[in-house]
Amino acid sequence: MMLDWNEYHRQLLAAIGEIGKTSPDTLRGYRGLSDAGTKAGRLDAKTRELIALAVSVTRQCDGCITVHTDAAAKHGATREEIVEALGVAIAVNAGAALVYSARTLDAFTAKTSGKPAA
Repeated sequence: MMLDWNEYHRQLLAAIGEIGKTSPDTLRGYRGLSDAGTKAGRLDAKTRELIALAVSVTRQCDGCITVHTDAAAKHGATREEIVEALGVAIAVNAGAALVYSARTLDAFTAKTSGKPAA
């Protein structure tokens, strides 16, 4: 195990609690934004958590990973479902790297020739 995820989750929640004590409006605003996605009712909680896990990996956020892994498990996600969702994140990240590689080459061409790539 690379990280004690259960201890990290506990520490993270404690730290967020401290932020909430110091700046309750910040935490309230975050909760409002976070809860807004549940209002439409089109996706079930497990599906939302699987999406959140894929985004967490894409954003490389350990805090997001621990919170959404916990929530996904509580909503009945299986290891296989999580792996499938992570496969989507891996595919998108590779695709994003390809797209931004093309953008980089375009920027290089513009910088070195003074003209945008055709």
